[in-house]
Amino acid sequence: MKKLVVSTVLVLALGASFISCRETAEKAKDAATQAEESLEQTGNDLKEVGEDAMDKAKEAGESMKEAGEKAIDSAKEAGEDALDSAKEAGEEAMDKAKKIGEDVKDATKEAADKISQ
Repeated sequence: MKKLVVSTVLVLALGASFISCRETAEKAKDAATQAEESLEQTGNDLKEVGEDAMDKAKEAGESMKEAGEKAIDSAKEAGEDALDSAKEAGEEAMDKAKKIGEDVKDATKEAADKISQ
């Protein structure tokens, strides 16, 4: 009878051990599946972050390009304005020089007329 009880207890312990191992294996499999899903989600998140960073870098590059073009246009306009101002100043100086030349010519003529009288 003792052998029967011992054998039964041994069979029950062995059965419980196999059931426990199967549950542990299932839990490990579930944990591995969850870890795989988490890693996949993390990879997708990192990919999205990388794409967002690329988009932001592209936008920044375009903004810098536009700012550079505006700076070039402004410099060009400032140069043209300076050139126009210099041209106007030169024309004014020529007009004044002509007027002074005519005034000197008239004064010389008047002096010559006074001397000849």
